[in-house]
Amino acid sequence: MTVTAPVARKRSALTKGQLPAFAPYIVLAVALVLGAAILALIGFNAFGWGLVSAVLFTIGLVAWSGAVEGGRKAKDKLATCLVVGSFLIALLPLVSVIWTVLVNGLPGIITPGFLTTSMNGVTGSFDNKSVDDGTKVLGGIYHALIGTVQITLLASVISVPVGLLTAIYLVEYGNDRALARAITFFVDVMTGIPSIVAGLFSAAFFFALVGPGTKTGAVAAVALSVLMIPVVVRSSEEMLKIVPNELREAAYALGVRKWRTIIKVVIPTAISGIASGVTLAIARVIGETAPILVTAGFATTINNNVFGGWMASLPTFIYTQILNPTSPSNPGPSSQRAWGAALVLIILVMLLNLGARLIARIFAPKTGR
Repeated sequence: MTVTAPVARKRSALTKGQLPAFAPYIVLAVALVLGAAILALIGFNAFGWGLVSAVLFTIGLVAWSGAVEGGRKAKDKLATCLVVGSFLIALLPLVSVIWTVLVNGLPGIITPGFLTTSMNGVTGSFDNKSVDDGTKVLGGIYHALIGTVQITLLASVISVPVGLLTAIYLVEYGNDRALARAITFFVDVMTGIPSIVAGLFSAAFFFALVGPGTKTGAVAAVALSVLMIPVVVRSSEEMLKIVPNELREAAYALGVRKWRTIIKVVIPTAISGIASGVTLAIARVIGETAPILVTAGFATTINNNVFGGWMASLPTFIYTQILNPTSPSNPGPSSQRAWGAALVLIILVMLLNLGARLIARIFAPKTGR
């Protein structure tokens, strides 16, 4: 069917002064070619190629837009390129870390017995033999994995009730009193304290309470709870604040006491956000190294008693394997174990974050049509 002249003129008028839809792809292709040519002259590398191509792409697209669409659209294109470029720059370290840990950690994880054995009895001679003969690397992270789970679980048992009850007081009973303002101030201060300070506090507390040189998983759990409590308080407080006051007033109008209103109405309404905040707080402390070294020490054997004896954890395992290889002359096996433990730790944190999202979705209030 033939398009009449008025219709053709109308379409050209609508598309006049606009870049074609394929313009960014053309500019990108040209920028990649020119970037590769420039880097070939000064020394090619992937990062420099991407950076130069991004700059050329931005200049080319903005210049073309300014010539065809005018200055207003050119400024919009420039802002879009800057925003997207900033996002990619922020994403680059994350992708780089994940890729590096995957490449270096997978050989450790797929080693038989890595997740089910400890470092008990593993000496430098074993690592030397594995390097010389090409046999599998002995030793695993089972003891550190058990220690991480026990210490983090005990820290959660300490932190969650204290943090939740503090948040309930601040929201439901504080009423901007002096005590509530003081608690808020100290929670803000605790949020920013270095982790090593929490470890020193816990070590000094148990030094005065039990005796010098006390290092157990429980001491480490107390140190981690100092870091967890302000996170739990803040997240729970914000979740409780967003519960509509109409729900509270409706319960009071029915004669329900305040404490029962909090338990039956307020907390169930905010439970998804509270659970998500608690899970993220656990993910925040599970990778701490300094307070564990100060309070729990390091062990190469399995210790199932969190209240007695030194206890290993994944962060301290990684630290010691890198800093003090089992075989100083052949650090390769120790490095492989450290990278494998790092990958396991990242997987644990990822699972905790996914668990937080799942909990938030499960416990979120059901809305009707």
